Amino acid sequence: MKHTDVAKAFCVKDGAKFRLSRFDPAETLGHKSKDEVVDTVARGVQRLSALQEKLYAQDRWAVLLVFQALDAAGKDSTIKHVMSGVNPQGCQVYSFKAPSNEDLDHDFMWRAARCLPERGRIGIFNRSYYEEVLVVRVHPEFLAREKLPDNLVTKDIWKERFEDIVALERHLARNGTLILKFFLNVSRAEQRRRFLERLDRQVKNWKFSATDAEERKYWDDYQAAFSDMLTHTSTEWAPWYVIPADHKWFARTCVSAVLAHTLMQIDPHYPQVDAAKRKDLAETRALLEAEAPEGAAADPFAAELAAEATEARRLPKQARRQRKQMAKIRARAAKAKEVKA
Repeated sequence: MKHTDVAKAFCVKDGAKFRLSRFDPAETLGHKSKDEVVDTVARGVQRLSALQEKLYAQDRWAVLLVFQALDAAGKDSTIKHVMSGVNPQGCQVYSFKAPSNEDLDHDFMWRAARCLPERGRIGIFNRSYYEEVLVVRVHPEFLAREKLPDNLVTKDIWKERFEDIVALERHLARNGTLILKFFLNVSRAEQRRRFLERLDRQVKNWKFSATDAEERKYWDDYQAAFSDMLTHTSTEWAPWYVIPADHKWFARTCVSAVLAHTLMQIDPHYPQVDAAKRKDLAETRALLEAEAPEGAAADPFAAELAAEATEARRLPKQARRQRKQMAKIRARAAKAKEVKA
């Protein structure tokens, strides 16, 4: 599975009229099981680990990942698996539940803005300020609790909030924050199955709330709210990706692929040291080598580096030889088949 294929397949184009009904939550791009993509996921985790290390060292870009979905779509497990190889020192996860009284005394993006990632770090929003155009839109009583002046609550409030969100994200992008937004698209039938699993498995009872099932009554309202949100807030600088979530293994693969693809585009790298720093390093090396025990190598790590360099040069040659051998085997097999026929 190519990263670019996933990015193109599930990205909501800027300004496109979007309808969730046109996207299949069970889509897998032809893959039949997680066994077919297990290597892809493992490589993605390794690649992400290496890219995040460079991102942290370079200290120029911040990365913001936004996850939105209905309950039981797999947000928590996707974050857990995709970010499993990332150094916790460079990653921050925030889950936004019901707003507190302090939150309600501020604008609707205040609590999320306080948690934006620093340069060099990856910030993950498990739900976000987008709740303010989703659950608050489906449940008008929540909007009433926000203490807005009456003359500001008009029929245009959702359009205005879309504009505010787009403006914030443009500001962040112009100041070095890479923004990726993932909507995990789960079907009504699969959500029901996962709710029942949470009820049947005692170890999962803690994850279930009766209000989760109650929200299913508003399914169509949520679908309409999500469609409107995706239409008006997916931009070139902060795109939405609609990830099929009926198969958790495929959802994780897609998120990993999109994230790795985007990080490779900004190409983070380790900082280059200047001449003065190199001089300091050389002097420090000389001091440490002078402390080597009698008869021991002055720099024991140098031999390991040389061996790694030799191995790196040798591997491409081996790969080419293996490809030639496989081509010969396939050619012999095809010839034998023709003779037999």
